[in-house]
Amino acid sequence: MSELATMTDEELKALQKAVKKAKRIATEKAGELHDLVEDRLPAAYAEIPTISQECYDACVAWAEATAKLKAAEAATA
Repeated sequence: MSELATMTDEELKALQKAVKKAKRIATEKAGELHDLVEDRLPAAYAEIPTISQECYDACVAWAEATAKLKAAEAATA
């Protein structure tokens, strides 16, 4: 039996919480990128690589957490 099929309600809730946290962080990073584009370019062009990488990484973390939650929900359904 797979690890996902044996998840407890508490573990599923923890995954749901992780998805919400990851989404919040990704949204915050997207906001930072938006602020850079809207308010600080072209003067702050040197910040583009760092902020865009942080935004990308946060979005990847959200996508991975979401996929794990969906797989766990499907396995326990």
